[in-house]
Amino acid sequence: MTKLTRLGLGLGLVGAMSLTLGSGVALADDYAGQTYSAASSAISGAGKKPVIATSVGNALSQGDCVVTRSQSAPWLKGDNFSPVTDTVLLYLNCNAKLATAGQSGNSLASPEGAAEKAAEDQQAAQQAAAQQSQSSELATPGGN
Repeated sequence: MTKLTRLGLGLGLVGAMSLTLGSGVALADDYAGQTYSAASSAISGAGKKPVIATSVGNALSQGDCVVTRSQSAPWLKGDNFSPVTDTVLLYLNCNAKLATAGQSGNSLASPEGAAEKAAEDQQAAQQAAAQQSQSSELATPGGN
């Protein structure tokens, strides 16, 4: 066998191995966007253990932190090196939902910050409309 043929076969084998090993199954992230409380309850309800892998920020209580991503535990255990299948790793963002002066959080320029600002504006408009409706009912003679 010539050197060039062996080199070609070797590169082909390495390429096939990288495709096989590097093309892991992509799992849907069922917990991203949920609070830690909601995600950990759902994980526990499924018979698994929630484990915090990382946590960023300290503006929110742990239960209110938002899960930015999750994954099944990628490690092996025991003498027979069996995969861990009962643990879900959670990556948390404990910054405020919106940044304010002196407090870290999502920027209005980010998709998360823009969505939070829109939700806050909508809630404020609904509250203002409810207050206006309530005050107009009180101002109307006869109470209706």
